[in-house]
Amino acid sequence: MSQPRLRAAIYARYSTQLQRDTSIEDQIRLCRSMIEARGWSVEGIYSDHAVSGQTQHRPEFQRLQQDASGGAFDVIVTEFLDRLARDLEHTASFYKQMNFLDVPIFTVSEGEIDLLHVGFKGTMNSLFIKDLADKTRRGLKGRALKGKSAGGKSYGYSIRNQVGADGELIRGEREINPEEAKIVRRIFQDYAKGLSPKKIADALNTEGVPAPSGRHWGASTIHGNRQRGSGILNNELYNGRQIWNRLRYVKVPQTGKRISRLNPESEWTITEVPELRIIDPELWEAVRSRQGALKTAGTNVPVWDRRRPKTLFSGLMACGCCGGGFAKISKDSFGCSPARNKGAAVCSNKRTIKQTDLEARVLDALANHLMDPDAVQIFCEEYTAERNRLKAAAAGNRKEKEQALARARRDHQKLVDAIIAGIPADQVKDRMIELDTRRQQLERELAHTPAPAPVVFHPSMAEAYRERVSRLIRSLGSAEGMEEAKEALRALVERIVLTPAAEGTGLDLTLEGDLAGLLRLAAAAEGANTKKAPDSLSEAFDMSEEIVLVAGAGFEPATFRL
Repeated sequence: MSQPRLRAAIYARYSTQLQRDTSIEDQIRLCRSMIEARGWSVEGIYSDHAVSGQTQHRPEFQRLQQDASGGAFDVIVTEFLDRLARDLEHTASFYKQMNFLDVPIFTVSEGEIDLLHVGFKGTMNSLFIKDLADKTRRGLKGRALKGKSAGGKSYGYSIRNQVGADGELIRGEREINPEEAKIVRRIFQDYAKGLSPKKIADALNTEGVPAPSGRHWGASTIHGNRQRGSGILNNELYNGRQIWNRLRYVKVPQTGKRISRLNPESEWTITEVPELRIIDPELWEAVRSRQGALKTAGTNVPVWDRRRPKTLFSGLMACGCCGGGFAKISKDSFGCSPARNKGAAVCSNKRTIKQTDLEARVLDALANHLMDPDAVQIFCEEYTAERNRLKAAAAGNRKEKEQALARARRDHQKLVDAIIAGIPADQVKDRMIELDTRRQQLERELAHTPAPAPVVFHPSMAEAYRERVSRLIRSLGSAEGMEEAKEALRALVERIVLTPAAEGTGLDLTLEGDLAGLLRLAAAAEGANTKKAPDSLSEAFDMSEEIVLVAGAGFEPATFRL
């Protein structure tokens, strides 16, 4: 009996922008050849362009896993195992997941992948990345020791392309950019005279001077972080001194996000490059002296200008004029950050609001205006009807698959009985293979399509919500429950937009509630009051995106003007 015709998914990937899309085409072509040779069919093609294999956060890789869970194909084919992952943990996790789904992995070079491949090749792939990183760093350090650029381009300099005697391009050469160097000197001179970074940024933006980012100048662009060497005022290169390896970069395992960490000073590579000096030593020392005076000023530095804990709604406020953030400008007031750090050329909203006033208005809205009972009742009815309609459709689809599976089993058994009765097996072989393949496919699909249960929400959760929010607000005055209450209340707020009032000198507030957070809290509170089983509630609110999608923009209490 011949093997069933398997449905194959192809996965291809290349790592950096330096590679070409043709790399993807070559990988797919090789995978197709292997699939055709085995008599399989190509069910889908998944490819990630210029994405590292060290992260799992790749759009097509994630889609591949989702489709595998849904039974969209029977086997995965890729050129090499390192196309799927370069990290040993990620390789093992993906293999384990596919093994659970009965979806084998094949590569053009190794054939079917088993645990031995995962352990050996996965380790080799991880070591390759580490060795590559070490060799790259060794090469960059060599450039740094010669005074050449070891990555990135500082404001005030241009890359100078040269060709060596051997015809090869000489990399890492820099030269001073006269126009940008003039701006650097101006910033140092203004700062040494006593101007603040905010005032300097304001003036540059007013004059339309392009910032290093190509957008607007900000105070942080100028003052940066002295310890990390960031910001115009802290760039040692302007003083004819290059520092390499001050920072190292690592990825957060859970998110794949790249963050920087400060290296010990003993690991820095420091090279004198006097030909790249832009700031004379006297001016450099004058600026450092002023920075040092501010650093040791002690009580002369306002307490709100030091590192401080977040307030109740920090990071959730936005300016209604420019869209920038609102932040502390004094110990008890908030103001638009772009308006103060980048000047009127960026934003003219100079109005402020007291922290006590803002928090009182937002908390009042959370307790008394959001989750209006009439709107909640309409939402509950519409949401329940829509969810149950979708569940009914899913149930109907499951029933059709169950019936189709029963037919496939009956027809297959009939053919077995026919063979037993004396009909030659070769006359019914192809039909039996077809039915067996169909049976396996339906069984996989049904295994990942659990029988739906009806969803029921009750309008009384609006009252339960308000009672719960009131308890949270009261908990803000308790040392024991304050932090938990803060986090719970912040989760209900999507954004607070502050716009200059049409009359007077104050600010109008528009509170945008986080719809999923509001409904989740309301359902949890209503469930606690009615003694409902937690599982029935968590099932309904596990997927925030689904709630927002079904509720849509029609659930108006999610936005309220204060």
